[in-house]
Amino acid sequence: MKLHLLPTIEGATHRKKRKGCGRASGHGKTSCRGMKGGKARSGYGVRPGFEGGQTPLWMRVPKRGFTRTAFQCPYSIVNLEDLVRVEADDIDRDVLVRAGLVRPNSDRVKLLGAGELVRKIHVHVHMISASARAKIEALGGQVTIIE
Repeated sequence: MKLHLLPTIEGATHRKKRKGCGRASGHGKTSCRGMKGGKARSGYGVRPGFEGGQTPLWMRVPKRGFTRTAFQCPYSIVNLEDLVRVEADDIDRDVLVRAGLVRPNSDRVKLLGAGELVRKIHVHVHMISASARAKIEALGGQVTIIE
């Protein structure tokens, strides 16, 4: 069945409520917004989870356990196939930032072994996978781990 072939059912569609078109329309003056208050004004809205001043659910529920997010050291992931875009043979974090492979605010870089390498390179990274190390060293390149 196609949408343009569906029959029109009587009463299924309503005409648009024409607000602000004078008192005779029944929706004039305040345009269905009531008299005063925040909801009558433009730009009104509350954040998600707001419960009218009552302590919201996310604050009432007890917090338990340990989260490691404060202690995590996030790594920027770079694959070997991405290093084709880098012309330098001595690759470190700053070179990867200039090439657009790593964001400037990231501190640590991890190199993964997806893809193939075509030339000998010397890499300075914080972490590297075993397959990436094997592929680099197979071509005569070097890997330096930054502590």
